[in-house]
This record gives sequence, C-alpha cells and structure tokens, in this order.
Amino acid sequence: MPTARTRANRKYNAKAYDRIEFTVKKGQKAVIVATAQAAGMSTNAFIKEALAEKMQKMQNEE
Repeated sequence: MPTARTRANRKYNAKAYDRIEFTVKKGQKAVIVATAQAAGMSTNAFIKEALAEKMQKMQNEE
C-alpha cells in the first residue's frame, strides 16, 4: 500500500508531466543507458537533450 507521500507525488506528477513511452529493439535499451552513463547523464536527461537538439536542428533548417 503506497504511503500518503507516494500518493501525493503520483497525483502531482500526473498533473504536472506528460509521459512518452517508446519501443526499441532488444539490446538497444542497454546501449542507450550505457551511452547516457558515459556522458554522465541519466537516461531520461540524455534522451530529452537528444530530442531538444534534434528539434532545434530541424527548426534551424526551416
């Protein structure tokens, strides 16, 4: 049974954040995680930065 704090955190996160789930081929997750760690970043931060860079590049091409 989750604690009151856990329930409150989940409720806040549901209101404040959107979640994106995506699928990669077997073994690719380990590569992404290892690459993020090698860059000194969490996997989430690494993916968010990569997406931001890609979106900025696409905007600059327009």
